[in-house]
Amino acid sequence: MRSKLQDAPFSVVLPATDIKRAHDFYQQVLGLEVEDAPASGGFFVVAGKGTRALVYETTAPHGQATAAGFVVDDIDAAVADLRSRGVDFQDYDMPQMKTVNGIADLGPMGRAAWFMDSEGNTINIAQM
Repeated sequence: MRSKLQDAPFSVVLPATDIKRAHDFYQQVLGLEVEDAPASGGFFVVAGKGTRALVYETTAPHGQATAAGFVVDDIDAAVADLRSRGVDFQDYDMPQMKTVNGIADLGPMGRAAWFMDSEGNTINIAQM
């Protein structure tokens, strides 16, 4: 059975506690191209063969921040499909973000939901 994520792009998401330091590291130390990602407050690292990773600033403790994500056209359908497969979505109630039924409204950035994979990694689903 195909999931709603079958055709969704899957990308690496890297948390940074100091976005300028991270930007300098990827651009100056590693020599990679970086592109601003204003909606996230971070940047994209552009690597070989068109691959990209989002680096975003967060205060979440290491290991609790988003590690990877999918971009979907219909987050409600994707969440419903994954729930039917036994996936539990994380609930957050923080000043900058609150989930309702597992989905957070991120304003102009879109909507997002998070779950843990079998190894404890936080995975994101976003509708931009």
